[in-house]
Amino acid sequence: RLEEAHGAGRDNEDVVVPTSGGRYDVHLKKRQRVAVYWEEEVSEVRRCTWFYKGDKDNKYIPYSETFSEELEEAYMVAVTLDEWKKRLESPSREIIILHNPKLMVHYHPVATSDDWGSTPTEQGRPRTVKRGVENIAAEIPNGEPLQIDHLVFVVHGIGPACDIRFRSIVQCVNDFRNVSLSMLQAHFKKAQEQQQIGRVEFLPVNWHSSLHSTGVDVDLERITLPSINRLRHFINDTILDVFFYNSSTYCQTIVDTVASEMNRLHQLFLQRNPLFKGGVSIAGHSLGSLILFDLLTNQKAAPEEEEEERGGGGTRTASSQGGLEEVKEILRKLELSEYHDAFEREKMDRQALFLCTEKNLKEMGIPLGPRMKILHYISSEREMQVCLLHGLCSSSRNCQYRDVGLGQVSANYPQLNYKPTIFFAFGSPIGMFLTVRGVKRINPNYSLPTCKGFFNIFHPFDPVAYRIEPMIVPDQEFEPMLLPHHKGRKRMHLELKEGLTRMSVDLKNNLLGSLRVAWQSFTRAPLPAVEAASADADAEAEVGTEKQPDPKPEEAPAPVKEETSFINVGRLNGGNRIDYVLQEKPIESFNEYLFALQGHLCYWESEDTVLLVLKEIYQTQGITLDQPLPGS
Repeated sequence: RLEEAHGAGRDNEDVVVPTSGGRYDVHLKKRQRVAVYWEEEVSEVRRCTWFYKGDKDNKYIPYSETFSEELEEAYMVAVTLDEWKKRLESPSREIIILHNPKLMVHYHPVATSDDWGSTPTEQGRPRTVKRGVENIAAEIPNGEPLQIDHLVFVVHGIGPACDIRFRSIVQCVNDFRNVSLSMLQAHFKKAQEQQQIGRVEFLPVNWHSSLHSTGVDVDLERITLPSINRLRHFINDTILDVFFYNSSTYCQTIVDTVASEMNRLHQLFLQRNPLFKGGVSIAGHSLGSLILFDLLTNQKAAPEEEEEERGGGGTRTASSQGGLEEVKEILRKLELSEYHDAFEREKMDRQALFLCTEKNLKEMGIPLGPRMKILHYISSEREMQVCLLHGLCSSSRNCQYRDVGLGQVSANYPQLNYKPTIFFAFGSPIGMFLTVRGVKRINPNYSLPTCKGFFNIFHPFDPVAYRIEPMIVPDQEFEPMLLPHHKGRKRMHLELKEGLTRMSVDLKNNLLGSLRVAWQSFTRAPLPAVEAASADADAEAEVGTEKQPDPKPEEAPAPVKEETSFINVGRLNGGNRIDYVLQEKPIESFNEYLFALQGHLCYWESEDTVLLVLKEIYQTQGITLDQPLPGS
C-alpha cells in the first residue's frame, strides 16, 4: 500500500496510509510511522532500493533514500553507457565501486578523514552491495487479513515489564497476535479458505504509566533507603502495584484508567473500522485479571436482564398494564401504595422505574422520605447480582452482603461502553484475593452481570495463579481441565508419567492382593488331612474371588476423569468448565522451582493458550477447529 501511494506520485501530499493491520499510520511525506492505539516513539519509514551486507551481517541493510537515488543514477549511467568501475563516496566518506551489474562492493574505511586532509583508504574486507529486493532472503510480511472478526483488550499485571525479557505490554501482545495468526492458519484453514473468518485483533491496555505519573514515585523515592538500590527500585516499580490496588486512593486511579482506556480504544477502533460487526472480549494477566474481574462484578446489567438472571419463574410481562402492576407491587412492599396514582399517571412501568433518578421522583411530587426508599430499593436490586457472589449470601431482599461484603476496595467502578463476550484470565490470583477478602465460596447461580464467559488459564508451576472452581464446588475434589497440545496430542513426558503411575498402581494392587491371600492362609484354622483337597479348591476359589475385584479399582479412575469434564461448576462460565491448566514442557518438569517465574510469564507465546482463546471466540460464531483436539 505504501508503494502504491508512492507510485501514484502522492509523496508531496500529506497522505496517511494505515499499516500493520491498522495499528500504525504512515505519513508518507514525512516518512514517519505513528502508533494509533498507544504511545510510542515515532519511527522512520524508508523506501529501500539499495542494500549492503558485510561478512558478519546476517541481513541486508538499506542505504538512505537520498544516497540510494545517487547509486541508482550512477548505475543507470553505467548501464546505458556501459562504463563501469564507477566510484562513489557515501555520506560517511565510505567508498562504493560498481565493477559490473553483478559485482558492486562497499569498502569500509580503516581511517577517517582528519584535519590533515587524510582520506579513507579502500583497505578492509569489502561489503556486498545489492540493487533491489529480489533474491534477498528476508522475511517480508505479507500483511494481515483485512477482515477483523473479534476485538480483545489485554490488560497487563504488575510493573512495566510483562515477560522474562523485560518487554512492554505492547511487545508481548504483538507476540500473542502473531501466534494467533499462525494458529488460525494451522487450525482454521478451511474457514479461511471459505472466507468465513479473517482474524482476531488484540490491543494492549496500559495502566502502569498512568499510576506512576501521579507523583507517587517521587514520594516513594524520599522514603526509600539508599542500600540495595536496584532491588528497592524494582520493588517500588513492580511489587508495590499490588498494594496500590488495595489502596482506595490509587485503586480508583487504576480502575478509572483501565475502564477509560478500554472505552477510548473501543471508540477509536470503531471509528477506524466502521464495518466491524464482531464482539469484544477482554483478557488480563496476573493483577490485570483481578482488576477486570472487579470491574465486571460491578457492571450494571439492564433491568430486564436482571429479571432474567433471577429466573423469576417466567418471562417479564411485556404489556404496559403488567408493568404498572409490577410497580404497584413494589410500592406495596415499600409501604408506599398511596403514591401509586402518581406513577400510574406518568405511565411508569418497572423498567422506567429503574431508570428514575432522584430528580425525576422529585418532579413527580414524591416527598424526600419515599424518594429515599425507592432509590434504595433500585440500588439494592441492581446490586443483587454482585451480592450473589458471596457463598453465604441468599437471594433474599434483606441480604447483608453487598459490594463491601465482597471486601473490594471502596471505589466508584466505571461502566464499560460494551458487554464483553468472554473474560480470559492468565496466571490469575482472583481466587486468592477473593479468599483473603472473606469470600469462602461463590454461589453456583452467580454470573458476571454483563459477561457470560469466564476462563481461568494457568501454568501448573505458576506461583501467582489460583483456581476458581473449588470455590464454587467445595465439596468435590477434581482436577482442572488439561489444555490439549496445539499439535493434537499430550506431551510425551506426561504420557510416560501417566503410564508409570498406572504401572505402579497395578503393581501395588497386585502386591496387596498377594499379601492379603498369604495372610488369610496363615490365619485360617488347620484342617484334617481328609479335607485337604477340598480346602485347596476352596482356597483357589477364594483367591479367584479376591483377585477379581482388584481390576475394578484400577479401572475406576478412568471414568472419573471423563466425568470431571461434565461436572457442574455453576453459571460463572455458562455451566462450562472454568479452570484450564497448560501442559508443562519436558525441561520444566525437572525442577518446578527453577521454572516458576517462567511459568508466570509464559502465556504471551503459548500456542496452547492462544488456541483456546481463538477456539472459544470463534465458537460463539458457530465456527469450529478443522479437527477437534483430543481432550478438548
